[in-house]
Amino acid sequence: MATETHDVAADVAHGAAEAAGHAAQSAGMPQLDFASFPNQIFWLLVTLALIWWVLTRIALPRISAVLADRQGTITGDLTAAEDYKLKAKDAEAAYERALADARTQAQKIVAGAKAEIQKDLAVATAHADAEIGARAAESEARINEVRAGALEAVENVAKVTAADIVAALGGKVDAKAVAAAVSARLKG
Repeated sequence: MATETHDVAADVAHGAAEAAGHAAQSAGMPQLDFASFPNQIFWLLVTLALIWWVLTRIALPRISAVLADRQGTITGDLTAAEDYKLKAKDAEAAYERALADARTQAQKIVAGAKAEIQKDLAVATAHADAEIGARAAESEARINEVRAGALEAVENVAKVTAADIVAALGGKVDAKAVAAAVSARLKG
């Protein structure tokens, strides 16, 4: 049994020595172990192929679709902006035409109102002139009446005064002679 124990101990020592020798050989980075290069290159190619397949079949079509949608949206927005720009120009031109028409219409209304006011003013002026003329004629007639009455009154006063003066001077008053003298003197 001692031999067996000794053999087992020898086997363990031998296994430990092998493990230590093996550990000494692979003590560096496993990627730099030249013995595993073919395996690493195989898995590198498999991984690159898988990434290429995922990109070409899944990711890039989705990205292309998003870019196409964005480009379509941008193109549509630019087209709509051009349409709105043209509509705005048309609306501005229509506004300018409407404004010009409104100004023309306003000028016609003002001209019509001026003509109507001028016509009404002419009628009112003619009416006022006729009324003034009628009042002037009435006034003239009254003035003539007053003048005639004043002349008659002056003549009467002159006759009475002349008769009183002749009587005061001691003369005989002849009414016909006094009336003739006053009439001659008033005529000029």
